[in-house]
Amino acid sequence: MKTAVIIPAYNEERTIENIIRVVRQVPLVEDTIVVSDGSTDNTVPVAESLGIKVISLQENLGKGGAMMVGVNSTDADVVLFLDADLIGLEPWHIVDLLAPILEGRAEMTVGIFEAGRLATDLAQFIAPFLSGQRAVKRDLLKQLSNLEVTRFGVEVALTRFAKSAGISVEEVELKDLTHVMKEEKLGVVRGFLARLKMYWEIARCVRK
Repeated sequence: MKTAVIIPAYNEERTIENIIRVVRQVPLVEDTIVVSDGSTDNTVPVAESLGIKVISLQENLGKGGAMMVGVNSTDADVVLFLDADLIGLEPWHIVDLLAPILEGRAEMTVGIFEAGRLATDLAQFIAPFLSGQRAVKRDLLKQLSNLEVTRFGVEVALTRFAKSAGISVEEVELKDLTHVMKEEKLGVVRGFLARLKMYWEIARCVRK
């Protein structure tokens, strides 16, 4: 099965380069696609300098929209989504996320941070269905309608779909992996407001 990694990114110039370099070390991955969701920093030139496919959206569509733009740009059988602000990503994390699907044990995998940082470990322990690190078969994604309008609720939509459709899902421990928190990117006030907006979008998706 052909595999692709899709990285939706919004103003992630500080972390995107390392993530791409790690992904390119994994022979299993045949396509690497960065979808810049209306970034205004150097996310696009940094990604382009590494010779991978970059789609630059002029308008911010939200995470769900950016992810589906990536899906529609590849014919890969298996798609792995990675957040663009990961810290500590290693090639084996990617292999572990893909292996259950490629080996026929699952149709979707969900990555759970472990021993990365207390704040992010705790958040995923409480709500593992919010993880942005997940691999899924492409034909399953095509069965979802309106995934592109879920914005930050996209992980909730994927989890709900898997449960309702009886799709086999395997959780994968991602040891020593974490991500940059919004308060670290934007400052305490702006980061907190951005977090509230994210939770609102997630809650709206849950209600639906």
